[in-house]
Amino acid sequence: MSSEQTVGRFAPSPTGPLHFGSLIAAVGSYCLARRHGGKWLLRMEDLDPPRVVPGAADEILSALENLGLHWDGDVVWQSQRTEAYLEAVEKLRQRGLVFDCACSRKEILLSAPHPGEDGPIYPGTCRSGLQPGRKPRALRIEVTNEQIGFCDGVFGPLEQVLSEAVGDFVLRRADGLFAYQLAVVVDDEAEGVNQVVRGADLLSSTPRQIFLHACLGNRIPEYIHLPLVMGNNGKKISKRYGSVELDHENDAARLIALSLDFLGQTVPASLLGAPPAELLAWAVQSFDQRRIPVAPEGVTVNDLPL
Repeated sequence: MSSEQTVGRFAPSPTGPLHFGSLIAAVGSYCLARRHGGKWLLRMEDLDPPRVVPGAADEILSALENLGLHWDGDVVWQSQRTEAYLEAVEKLRQRGLVFDCACSRKEILLSAPHPGEDGPIYPGTCRSGLQPGRKPRALRIEVTNEQIGFCDGVFGPLEQVLSEAVGDFVLRRADGLFAYQLAVVVDDEAEGVNQVVRGADLLSSTPRQIFLHACLGNRIPEYIHLPLVMGNNGKKISKRYGSVELDHENDAARLIALSLDFLGQTVPASLLGAPPAELLAWAVQSFDQRRIPVAPEGVTVNDLPL
């Protein structure tokens, strides 16, 4: 990266309490932002009201504070950013890059039998306009056949052709809610985020976000994707990590140490048992990005020492 100040962020969804997989993203993004004196911002991705669990956001904020992960500035709430998303959509519309789509999910499944990154690849049915009598449901952006490449900070060079991987993707859903892909791009640009550190489950979304950044005339952030925490059943950990309960009030130091170990940053024996602030201070100074495991399939709980 250049000599400009690093601005990283952690952006959890308040759909439940902080789990170990989210903690990995929090610790990794915190250390990578702070290691060169950068800022670490906090954003609540409460974009989808039906999925938001009452009280979950407050619980996440409390957990981060107990763990010593203190953020800069005010928390940004996506639910309060509607005007910014509308402005971005209008800018794209003026540039002729978006179109209304009347297709239902069932219609797309029937007309697009080939699966893509997130379901069937949209075949471009409504690109040239809606059929007579059809009403718009969603708003899509027209993608190109160009190859989008980037070098991830952990997984290395990656490439994707959006027309072959996802097709024209949704920016505003049929229920009126803005899509994650649009919101995250608009918010990262608005907050000056130039380093995005998150789980590898979002790796395949990155080309879409790079494409949107380019369409909006934004700068492209640096992307660093962390390996996922997998359970013995081969599924991504969601609420807890094996038998390690996320007791952030009484077990904060051990959770920080486990997170660092997962990320390949072995805590010195002399620091085991130290308070979270001391562990994080060591991690910020010593964090070596090259030691983060390159594990496309994730790391199972058995791979971690308890």
